[in-house]
Amino acid sequence: MVNIAEMLPMDEFTKFCQRWNIQELAVFGSALRADFNPESDIDIIVTFDDDADWSLLDHMRMQQELQDILQREVDLVTKRAVEKSQNWVRRREILSTASVIFPDRKVIHATG
Repeated sequence: MVNIAEMLPMDEFTKFCQRWNIQELAVFGSALRADFNPESDIDIIVTFDDDADWSLLDHMRMQQELQDILQREVDLVTKRAVEKSQNWVRRREILSTASVIFPDRKVIHATG
């Protein structure tokens, strides 16, 4: 079983979240399951401070910065976008399985 939390550089995540006014950063998807492997991307969902107003270009910069930190592909979505999604199955799956990394580091194990 992979402990995802051990792979995550929390000091860099903390700086990243502070710089981008992120209230909460969570991981979801294959990073939390037994099928997570070295080629898997990491799915991340973020919640911004109310006063954060980032552009699409900013969002792309955030995604690239996370890829640089993690040294693997990252899919970055906002909680607001997921909550507004018309795909209720995807919305429910993401919101019910996401595991918060910031502000509180939690031990996350990939499970089957």
